[in-house]
Amino acid sequence: MTPDRLLALVDRFPSCRVVVAGDLVADEFLSGQPSRISREAPVLILRYEDTRVLPGGGGNAANNIASLGGRVQLFGLAGRDEAGRRLLECFPRSVNTRNVLRPAGYRTPTKTRVLAGGIHSAKQQLVRIDREPVAPPPPDLVARIAGALLDAVGEADAVVLSDYGYGLVTPALASAISERLATARRDGRPPVLIDSRYNLGAYRGLAACTPNQPEVEQLFDRRIGDDGAALEKAGRTLLRRLRMQAVLVTRGSRGMALFQPSVPTIHIPIFGTDEVADVTGAGDTVMAVMSLALAAGASFHEAALLANYAGGIVVMKRGTATVSPDELRAAITAP
Repeated sequence: MTPDRLLALVDRFPSCRVVVAGDLVADEFLSGQPSRISREAPVLILRYEDTRVLPGGGGNAANNIASLGGRVQLFGLAGRDEAGRRLLECFPRSVNTRNVLRPAGYRTPTKTRVLAGGIHSAKQQLVRIDREPVAPPPPDLVARIAGALLDAVGEADAVVLSDYGYGLVTPALASAISERLATARRDGRPPVLIDSRYNLGAYRGLAACTPNQPEVEQLFDRRIGDDGAALEKAGRTLLRRLRMQAVLVTRGSRGMALFQPSVPTIHIPIFGTDEVADVTGAGDTVMAVMSLALAAGASFHEAALLANYAGGIVVMKRGTATVSPDELRAAITAP
């Protein structure tokens, strides 16, 4: 587990092909400067500055993989609305968006964060406004994406499934991918990783998942906090129930905990400071780096270490952020 070994894995990232399938979200950041208190209501008036749109959800995972040199095939849905157009414009050429369908009438999931701050001060989030699809995508559309996805996974070095609850990624789709890989590959199956915001307990038999601690607490209806015994019990139960090869629980300022069958739990302290700037999209970054590292030949422990470095970097950036290879190398070699 030397720095040289981790650096060698980073050097392999450009040769890795990752399929990302999931819910694409437009993360919109509307910024302004505080002007005065409104006379209409006790609310702050902002002098508008600008609006940025960045890929969120599965799009953020794809963007992070691409920023580290990986090649991405992206599967998902985006609307023909302004948010969908701007979302797709954000991706670099290394993200193949040919299989992102844009059906008429589909509303791109959009999370608008209103930020306020002065010229010489950091902007703070005041409110978030979510605009979501009014209904799940039509079954024929889901089937079309699933068919193209099943044709593509056999050529991938890793597969990432991003389930934000909008109906595209399901346990049935994950099972179909596993079955396809079991028959299509003879040289070792690519790992399939799942990030599910609300339905993790329904997935079975994949390579790994990366829930955060609040998601684990919600799943078991029990607070964990700093209770090491509660964390150990929850992690082991999750590992057994989901029949995963690894469960990586991200714990914010407490770091990460990696659970594997018949292996002692590995606790990884946070990288950097616990005085974070913005946690937006950090979970997507962890999933992206975990999958890319496994595609490059990393063990789960090595992949978790690299994901921890990346997570520590992005939470120090404002907005939905990515990590560069140079930033990751600097983190690995930091004293």
